Amino acid sequence: MAKTSTPPRASAAPSAAPQKTPHPVRDFIIEWTINILILLFGTTTLVQAFIVPTPSMDMTVRVGDHLLVDKLSYANAGALSRYVLPYTDVKRGDVIVFRYPVNIDENYVKRVMGVPGDRIHLENKEVFLNGHKLVEPYVQHIRPYLVPYADNFPSLPPGPDIEYNERSRAQEMFDHNVVNGELVVPEGFYFAMGDNRDDSADSRYWGLVPRDYIIGKPLFIFWSYEAQTADLVGFTANHFIDLATHFFTHTRWDRTFKLVRGYPVQ
Repeated sequence: MAKTSTPPRASAAPSAAPQKTPHPVRDFIIEWTINILILLFGTTTLVQAFIVPTPSMDMTVRVGDHLLVDKLSYANAGALSRYVLPYTDVKRGDVIVFRYPVNIDENYVKRVMGVPGDRIHLENKEVFLNGHKLVEPYVQHIRPYLVPYADNFPSLPPGPDIEYNERSRAQEMFDHNVVNGELVVPEGFYFAMGDNRDDSADSRYWGLVPRDYIIGKPLFIFWSYEAQTADLVGFTANHFIDLATHFFTHTRWDRTFKLVRGYPVQ
């Protein structure tokens, strides 16, 4: 608990105004109080707070970005509310937060690359949508070599290099949705990929995203903190020690309140 003290009595003689001294601990508590209030607010049905723990969407969103996610935009519209509230369909190029299909207790953030009816395939890392090559200014490639399965998808079926708990969904996708060397996105599902294309476990590996699993779209980054993935996933003791000692230096101030926008993938 922060201590308080009684202010000194004013003397008869005028004196110079006291200089304010910095209080790192107090400032740290104030900053975290604000963030906790945001997190509490984020548990409502309108928005939800989300922490990015992996680099699969670099540089659109980065490890340690704290997002506020709009849960209303993709909600099922009612008979009357559809005319009042800002409901939208899931579109190609939208950045979405959704339940990881292999383990719905985990949330993922990716970009929608295919909507129902789309035909998708990759050739040497280039994405082809409905017969034409996409221009993707948001994508980065960090691997100088090709991985046949991921970079020429879906030319090869899922192999033993894919984790076992993901392989069954990927195989189901291959068995039912690959036609003439292309993935055809079925009704009620979406194909999602990370912008950090060479370091992203996405629909290529664990299959399609069911419509009902989509939580919403990120609005903006309300705080960004440079931290290790393990600390963000488990909120380790090391993470809290790091926060107490490096809050100001590890906070990415230039990303505060940065908007997260989709891109019109056509």
